[in-house]
Amino acid sequence: MLSLALAASACGGGSSNGGGSNDSPKELTYWASNQGASIEVDKKVLQPELDKFEKQTGIKVKLEVVPWSDLLNRILTATTSGQGPDVLNIGNTWSASLQATGGLLPWDKAQFDKIGGKDRFVDSALGSTGTEGQDPAAVPLYSMAYALYYNKQKFAEAGIDAPPATWDELVAAGKKLSKDGNWGIAMEGSNPSENIHHAYVFAKQHGADFFTADGKPDFTNDGVVTAVKQYVDLMAKDKIIAPGNAEYAQNQSVSDFAKGKTGMLLWQSASANLKSQGMSEDAYGVAPVPVQSGTPGAGKQVNSMVAGINLAVFKNTDNLDGATEFVKFMTSDAEQKILNTAYSSIPPVKAAQQDAAFNTPANAVLKDTLAKSAVALPQVPDESQFETAVGTAVKELFADAAAGRPVTTASVKAALTKAQQQMPTK
Repeated sequence: MLSLALAASACGGGSSNGGGSNDSPKELTYWASNQGASIEVDKKVLQPELDKFEKQTGIKVKLEVVPWSDLLNRILTATTSGQGPDVLNIGNTWSASLQATGGLLPWDKAQFDKIGGKDRFVDSALGSTGTEGQDPAAVPLYSMAYALYYNKQKFAEAGIDAPPATWDELVAAGKKLSKDGNWGIAMEGSNPSENIHHAYVFAKQHGADFFTADGKPDFTNDGVVTAVKQYVDLMAKDKIIAPGNAEYAQNQSVSDFAKGKTGMLLWQSASANLKSQGMSEDAYGVAPVPVQSGTPGAGKQVNSMVAGINLAVFKNTDNLDGATEFVKFMTSDAEQKILNTAYSSIPPVKAAQQDAAFNTPANAVLKDTLAKSAVALPQVPDESQFETAVGTAVKELFADAAAGRPVTTASVKAALTKAQQQMPTK
């Protein structure tokens, strides 16, 4: 933690005076999350837009693209030390937890008015910006949902007529595809965030939740245990995921799908990522994530969490006005079209979302999912600890599966019990 704190303080950007200032009005530091196929791809997407902002305002933006494996720890260290960037991307599921640190600038009505008003943003995106009843801790930047991507040629060769709509159908398709060194589906077994996203959706499909109504951790109820086991069993029992995926944490599953090593992929808004890796849009189809039975919809038929990236301002920024201006620029209608097109995500800004560029078949699936069958992860102060604890427990279960160790109901419950014990006590 000390070395991370030193790294954070060395990057510049933050003020150590306990509150925002305008001491450095000509410079900003921006931590961006890794949205593209690589950090270099993100730099190619973002740098022209940052140059455009500098030309318009005279403010130079120093960019650092931070891998997902490091991002949350970097942010938590920055909020602890009081030294961080001026502006940063956060996973929208972290909003309430980071809000609770007090390290982020609150977005009250006056602050929202500086960027054109809160009503510019769609409600589903605003629902993942912080604890209910408090001013948001961040502003929506990219909206995403999970979808099932499938290789059309591999499906045809395996005699699969349609994308699976249920998990039983997905397992059956996966077994037909898992041959000759190829596999049915790819996962990021060593990525706690990916693990928690899928585990949460499986839990909701089983009518369960990881928290009680009053916000207490409840990781070992029968529905959650069943859900986590079903997810890990895709490797452990069904054997449609390569054991090596237990070590995946840096978008390798997307690369495997793009290279034809797997027939299916569960991912958030993957089209631009696949295109950057040479996969033609004609080579794959996009369908809703499977459910237990029937079709996606309300209640237990949820098939995605409300995914997305929010843009936050570090409360100790030494360029408060410039940071606000940068958020206004990044969430402008024009930039929303450019950035969300580049990342095949959905603009959370209403006017931009209506643009014809976002009416592709793939986006139709994502928009329908966000509108009808996606739910936000718990917006509770301990959400980031929940992601880390349960996501790591699932990572360890995947490691067991890859090593051939049995993944049983008892072992899943033991892993989740350990995760719950790691949660803060009130």
